[in-house]
Amino acid sequence: MYQPSHFVEADPAVLLSLIRARPLATVAINGEDGPLANHLPLLAVEEDGALRLRGHVARANPLWRLLEAEPQALAVFQGDDAYISPSWYPAKAEHGKVVPTWNYMVAHARGRLRAVDDPIWLRGLLDQLTRVQEAGFPLPWQVADAPADYLDKMLRAIVGIELTVSRLDGKYKLSQNQDEATRQSVRAGLAGSGDARARALAGEMARRQKP
Repeated sequence: MYQPSHFVEADPAVLLSLIRARPLATVAINGEDGPLANHLPLLAVEEDGALRLRGHVARANPLWRLLEAEPQALAVFQGDDAYISPSWYPAKAEHGKVVPTWNYMVAHARGRLRAVDDPIWLRGLLDQLTRVQEAGFPLPWQVADAPADYLDKMLRAIVGIELTVSRLDGKYKLSQNQDEATRQSVRAGLAGSGDARARALAGEMARRQKP
C-alpha cells in the first residue's frame, strides 16, 4: 500500500477499532493461478501477546486446501470513504488549480494464514462471532437456539481459518495534506452530504482537528 507520511495511521488501537467496527475483510493470498481473494467477516482476538483474525469458509471453498504451508496472507478492512469535490476547496475561487480526490480509511493486516478443521474450535468461534454481532439486538440469537442435529450438519460444512498478524498498517486519507481552511471546507462539505459514510469521515476529521 502506497503510504505518504501524512496519511499514515500507525496506532494499533485505532486500527483494531476499525477492524472490529468493519469486520468484513478481503482476504488475499497467492493462489495456484495467481492472486486469490475471498470476502468474509473476521473476529479480532488478542491472545498470548498476538493479534489473531478468525473466521470460516465453506468446505466447498478451495481456499482452505491451499493453507497447508500457512502462506502469507493479507486481510484488508475498509472503513468509511467519500468523494471529495474540488468545489469545496477555497482555492477553486482563487485560481482554479484544484482537482477531485477520494478520502478513505483502511487497515491492512498481514501474516500467516492457516486452516482449522476442528469442530470444537469452530463451535467456539461461532459462539463468539454471534455474541459480538447479536449484542445490539433486543432479543439476541444464540447458536444454541438452533437444533443440535442441524448445527452438527452446518459445522461439517465449514472450515475455520486463522490469520496471525505479523504486521498491521493503516492509511487514513483525510485531507491532512491540505491547509486548515481547506480541511474545514472539506469537512463541512462531507458533513452536509446525504451519504452516511461521508458524514462519518467528517466526524473523524473533526476528532483529529488540532486544538
